[in-house]
Amino acid sequence: MNWTEFLKREIETTYATTAKLMDQVDADNLEWKPWSGSNWMTVGQLLKHLAESCGAGMRGLVTGDWGLPEGKRIEDLPADQMFPPAEKLPAVVSVGQARGLLLEDKAAALKVIEDAGEEDLSQKEIAAPWSGGMKFPLGWQLFQMVVHLDRHKSQLFYYLKLQGKPVGTMDLWG
Repeated sequence: MNWTEFLKREIETTYATTAKLMDQVDADNLEWKPWSGSNWMTVGQLLKHLAESCGAGMRGLVTGDWGLPEGKRIEDLPADQMFPPAEKLPAVVSVGQARGLLLEDKAAALKVIEDAGEEDLSQKEIAAPWSGGMKFPLGWQLFQMVVHLDRHKSQLFYYLKLQGKPVGTMDLWG
C-alpha cells in the first residue's frame, strides 16, 4: 500500500464533504446545540473543531509540535486539558472563518504527508499521546486523524438533520 496516495485521497474527499456540510450551516445558528443530554458543542464550536481536527494533529504526530508553550508536553497535560469539556472549547465567529481555517488545516495535512515521506509513513512506528504507549505505523496514525475529522463531520451532519435541514446520505458521503 502507498500511504502517501491513500492519505491524500482520503483527505481530498473528507475535506470536500466537510466543506459542503459547512456551507449548509446558517450564520445565525452558531450558538445552536442539541437540547438533550450534556457536553454538546455548539455549532460554532463544532465548526472550529472540524477546522482544526486533522492537519494540526498530523503535524503534532510527525513533528511533536502540538502548539504548546515551551517546556510543556502534551503527554503531561491532565485529561481535562487534553480533552476539555465542550463549554471550554473555542468557537468560530462565522461560517466563512470556519471555511478558511478548514482550508488551512487541509494544506497543513497535505504538507505533513509530503514532509514525512513514504518510508516513514509505512515503516516508522509511533505512539499517539492518548494511546497509552501503543505504537502503530505513522501512516495509520495519520489516517486516524482523517477519521477524527470524518467522525466530527458526521456530527455536523446530524446537527443539520436535527435543525431540519434537508441533508441525506449523499451529503454525508460526498
